[in-house]
Amino acid sequence: MNAIKSIKETNFLKQRRYEAVMFLITFFGIFGYVSHSMGVANMLNTIMNTAWDLLMNTVFYIMGITVLSGALGKLLIEFGVVRLLEKILAPLMKPLFNLPGVGALAGVLTFLSDNPAIISLANDKNFSKYFKNYQLVSLTNFGTAFGMGLIVMTFMSTLQIPGNDENLFIPALIGFTGALVGAIVSTRLMQRLIKNVIKPHKNKDLNGATEKISFKSEGSVFIRFLNSILDGGKSGVDLGLAIIPGVLIISTMVMMLTFGPKNPTIGYQGLAYEGVTLLPDLAGHIWWLFEGLFGFKNPELIAFPVTSLGAVGAALSLVKAFIAKGIIDGNVIAVFTAMGMCWSGYLSTHTAMLDTLNYRELTSKALFSHTIGGIVAGCFAHYFYVLIMLFI
Repeated sequence: MNAIKSIKETNFLKQRRYEAVMFLITFFGIFGYVSHSMGVANMLNTIMNTAWDLLMNTVFYIMGITVLSGALGKLLIEFGVVRLLEKILAPLMKPLFNLPGVGALAGVLTFLSDNPAIISLANDKNFSKYFKNYQLVSLTNFGTAFGMGLIVMTFMSTLQIPGNDENLFIPALIGFTGALVGAIVSTRLMQRLIKNVIKPHKNKDLNGATEKISFKSEGSVFIRFLNSILDGGKSGVDLGLAIIPGVLIISTMVMMLTFGPKNPTIGYQGLAYEGVTLLPDLAGHIWWLFEGLFGFKNPELIAFPVTSLGAVGAALSLVKAFIAKGIIDGNVIAVFTAMGMCWSGYLSTHTAMLDTLNYRELTSKALFSHTIGGIVAGCFAHYFYVLIMLFI
């Protein structure tokens, strides 16, 4: 036993050394490349200035939206609108997603809040008992496709694009439709991949006839209204604070690998949003694919869906920079909305939820299914937008 334990410890230490070496190579490789192009002083100044500008001009703007949408979401829950939507949407759940009617609750709650809502629901036995095992596992794909949907749609709809008088609510709504299609593809594909892999419940499958999810409230209408907007606003503040690390760290890194110097004739000045065009250069080799799928005209735009994989809040912070460069239009808004919702931080959500459900080994299948779903969402949004514009 001691010999086996010693061998395992030796292998573990070797693995850790390899990880350390690979990390150092990657870390110094990326920052060495950037500093060689920009200069060390300009690189450090750009990092600090970009993070500061994102915090002041993007994070607090998004936080304002999260506070208001949080209050609205709580009101909709408190006064029965969510229950009403659940009943309205329940007949669509089986034919579209192969999920019981109560599954609609997961989509509505994640749309009004964020992906973590799906984790708390899945852990509720009064909710999960209506699902077969493979359906419950696929719920992570379904719910994640609508994460922060209200925030994303509100953000996209209220943007101002210089020289473009288009009502951006229509592209945002088209993007929501794309996210819905992506959710169908992701959920169905996940179910297909795992249905014969995991064991079904024993005598626990229900036919949905007695589905009922209830919310208990106490106090007068005024007190419930006041508590709802305050509690919802507070949850919005928490969400706004939670996105700060993602926005500042991920967005700064992505932008520094996306945009070049502000003034190419002068060169690098250490200003915010400067960097090297590594991501667009790499995407340029297969740009015909992105243009054909999503209608993107500029390689820089690929930074948004890539960032959404980790944090859609961070991805939203890229949009204003794209507007400043004049590369945003209605089609881009539709595709961004679709892929932003469908890919809203799913790299972390899937792992956390499947770990909670004790199905960690299915993470790769969930990520694969949702990757396909997000691509389909963006592709559908692009071509649906083109079709709609033919009749407007």
